[in-house]
Amino acid sequence: MFNTIKNAFKIKELRKKILYTLFMLLIFRLCCYIPTPFIDTAATSEIVEKNGLLGLIDVITGGSLANYTFMAMGISPYINASIILQLLTVVIPKLQDLQKEGPEGRKKINKITRYTSIGLALVQAIGICISMQNAIVESYQSIAWFCYIVIGIVLSAGTALAIWIGERITEKGIGNGISLLIFIGIVSRLPAAVSSYISVAKDDSRMWWYLIPVIAAIALVIVVIVLVELGERRIPVQYAKRVTGRKVYGGASTYMPIKPNGAGVLPLIFAMAFMTFPSILIQMFWANTGFAAFYNNWLGSGTWVYAIVSVVLIIAFAFFYASISFNPEETASDIQKYGGFIQGIRPGKPTADYLKKVNRRFTLFAGIYLAVIAVIPMIVSAIMNVSAITNANAILKLALTFGSTGILIMVSVSIEMVKQLESQMVMNHYKGFLD
Repeated sequence: MFNTIKNAFKIKELRKKILYTLFMLLIFRLCCYIPTPFIDTAATSEIVEKNGLLGLIDVITGGSLANYTFMAMGISPYINASIILQLLTVVIPKLQDLQKEGPEGRKKINKITRYTSIGLALVQAIGICISMQNAIVESYQSIAWFCYIVIGIVLSAGTALAIWIGERITEKGIGNGISLLIFIGIVSRLPAAVSSYISVAKDDSRMWWYLIPVIAAIALVIVVIVLVELGERRIPVQYAKRVTGRKVYGGASTYMPIKPNGAGVLPLIFAMAFMTFPSILIQMFWANTGFAAFYNNWLGSGTWVYAIVSVVLIIAFAFFYASISFNPEETASDIQKYGGFIQGIRPGKPTADYLKKVNRRFTLFAGIYLAVIAVIPMIVSAIMNVSAITNANAILKLALTFGSTGILIMVSVSIEMVKQLESQMVMNHYKGFLD
């Protein structure tokens, strides 16, 4: 393993990409410790610790939300803006035309997404700050409106910087920059979560017994995720022979790989972002009302209704993402254009129908798979009756950090990184990480 890493750093181009990625991630993490003016961090930390939804956002942002630092919003507004733009692309012809224009059209859509992200960050930053009682230092309460404006501008700038860092990593580094920022945020919370759990376990010996099923569940989830993420279905494609002059072309037999979970973690992240929106609005405008209490008790995070709606949204987003990322008609046309055919299937429309059928089945599997991953922490929490445990906050913190959603993101990003490094090393005639 160490020899493989050593060989990776011997490749000048790959070494530059790795060091550039690490440097940009370091800048991102340093920005997570820059304080936001006028904020009482003790009050925000207490509120985030007691709120499961805000705790989940805090895990994704690497603890920045609890301290309401410069990177408190992180890239969550960018994720929300991406959801909005992808949904609008289906119904707005102008956006559809931009998407079909190729790289130039995608650049324009990305530009719109960035501006939308900054606007959402401004609204979200002010909204969460208003919803948090006593979030502003008491001596500044008299100029609260001014504090809200400054806080919104500062955190919007943090989101803009996070988006820029993510795009630079994607362009000049290794892996997907946005995914890596989420990954590093989750990983940065692991030491604090483990130390918190251990400190509580010293006073309550039962916590050590709870740790055994938690570790077993984490190991099982990791194995399942790796098997699914590395799995693929190979559809055999045969290309007919073509005679041009004295040369014979084609006649090769290959395959078209289809991943069981082609959408990755995007449907899950989209569903999580969609579910957080009503809670943020309620905390902004109806924080201490009966409606807020009703919503938290019956529809909030951890309830069965919340779990069911999350499952439905994850499956819906899986089908939505599959519809915009895979075009069976276009794929069938490309195969026919180059003289190929799927064995046992006629070219043209029958091939498109066959690919559409296979894609639907895999999309349904991916949606169910991601939905199960998402609700596992809720089921385990209900079985263990976490709410009745005196030191439930430590278990909740550990579950949010090591939760199946976090594990899925970490494993998926790690596999993507390994594949990119593997391909780079194979191009330079080195053994890869998977050997």
